[in-house]
Amino acid sequence: MALRSSPFSNPCAAVTHAAGWVLILPCFWFLDRLIAVCKLTTLERRREDTCYLYPLKVVFGSIVFLVLFVVTAPVALLGFLLWAPLQACRRPFCYHRESASLQSETHTGLELEGKGSFVFASANLCLLPDSLARFNNLGHTQKRAAAIGESIARGVGRPNIRIVIDSPSSCGALSPSNSILPTSSASTYGATDRQASIPNLNSDVVYVPCDDTIEPSDIIQHNSNQNSNRRLLSQGLGQLGDVSWEVSTMFPAHVDILCLEEVFDKRAAQKLTHALSPLFAHILYDIGGYACQPPCSCSSFKFFNSGLFLASRFPVVDAEYHCFPNSKGEDALAAKGLLSTKVFLGKNQKQTKLVGYFNCIHLHAPEGEGAIRCEQLNMVTKWIGDFQAANRQPDEEVVFDVLCGDFNFDNCSPDDTLEQNHSLFEEYKDPCRAGPGKEKPWVIGTLLEQPTLYDDDVNSPENLQKTLENDMLRKCYICPPVPAAGSPLVYPEIDQPWIGRRIDYILFRENSISKHCQTEVEEVSFITQLAGLTDHIPVGLRLNVRMDS
Repeated sequence: MALRSSPFSNPCAAVTHAAGWVLILPCFWFLDRLIAVCKLTTLERRREDTCYLYPLKVVFGSIVFLVLFVVTAPVALLGFLLWAPLQACRRPFCYHRESASLQSETHTGLELEGKGSFVFASANLCLLPDSLARFNNLGHTQKRAAAIGESIARGVGRPNIRIVIDSPSSCGALSPSNSILPTSSASTYGATDRQASIPNLNSDVVYVPCDDTIEPSDIIQHNSNQNSNRRLLSQGLGQLGDVSWEVSTMFPAHVDILCLEEVFDKRAAQKLTHALSPLFAHILYDIGGYACQPPCSCSSFKFFNSGLFLASRFPVVDAEYHCFPNSKGEDALAAKGLLSTKVFLGKNQKQTKLVGYFNCIHLHAPEGEGAIRCEQLNMVTKWIGDFQAANRQPDEEVVFDVLCGDFNFDNCSPDDTLEQNHSLFEEYKDPCRAGPGKEKPWVIGTLLEQPTLYDDDVNSPENLQKTLENDMLRKCYICPPVPAAGSPLVYPEIDQPWIGRRIDYILFRENSISKHCQTEVEEVSFITQLAGLTDHIPVGLRLNVRMDS
């Protein structure tokens, strides 16, 4: 059953809700500017340090915006009286469907051959109202939203060119010393002897014959139009154990489902929707409830939605949102929670429906409050189980079950021991995790130090990529682990790499999918394309699926 676009079933309620927000918006905007004019990012401070008129700008700007805020407050109060009661009958998300999209709404590989790959990506964007984003050293929310949308679209919309070596057995395997691409030094982060990538049906494949006359420049030329820095043969794309990984300057090509966090600002969400809808035909945004949640209760008032934003190439046939009831402090002002969705992938050769489950969350943020996050993980486990039990049909095959988002705890901090040992990780697999409290040696942290966001080493995708690949330099820009209360931090252990806080996850579960399906992680990616636009490093996961005939 298709979702309706409007969060209201009654057109009159939708119009009244919109009218209430129009009355609130001017007052809200003036308050936002009042705070923003007094709070500079480090990048703005560098420019204003040489401006002698800056104190006058702050004084007069504050006076003007304060006066305008007071003048528009009575009108905003009237709008609030219209807007707040309607939250009780509002569905907790808006749905945008791009009917004119040229993208296929089914997975042809699964339909025709019973195999294929799915690409998932997750990113925290810190798209708060401009004044609040500045406390994270990020300003100009609307400009950043437009730039982020354009950047993501450029990354996921490029051709997915894969290099495949067509070599007879007599040629032997390529190694770092005889690879057709230039080799890196042994100290390069991610150096590997992996030779080639397996193509998928959504790729433009370049086949390379085993011929000594082939020049490296000939191979590189085929792939240069991507500008993706995906060094597929001997560099960059590493393989340790059973997982391949890379640090990429661009989002993976042809992402199937994209989950974004902290898209709190409504106008920013609309800009992202406009930029991404030509590539993702199905988008859920403005997710979460406002006012008191649940409605008509005495719970804390929600000034912001959950900040979750989901974009999918496949039709979303069912969706459900739950708000965490145990948030505290500043987190209680936002309706953080879980969004569970079911997407339709097509039909196999037996005409059985193929579906996938995709869940995204944003957990409680403050450090030292692991008990709250563990309670939320308990809720997540239950809510996902309930959603899948209620929406699973006997004539369907479940192809994947993915959970991703900003978990706000890592797998290396002593302060996060409770969360690291939660039973959720017995259900869902984390390809970056070696065990509770221990990351795999190639893993990179995803939380950047906010004061250094505009330093030369991290202010561009290329510079951030180089920084993340350097063990010594990386520790200057990735947030370090959080020690347990009252205990000194000893990190890293002897002979172990410095990783830093990884709080952005993409997990997958196998025991809930069809018994005819097999999944395998092909690649994990850490993405630097949004350097200077957010304080998190996006992550990607390519999951191979094979169905038994």
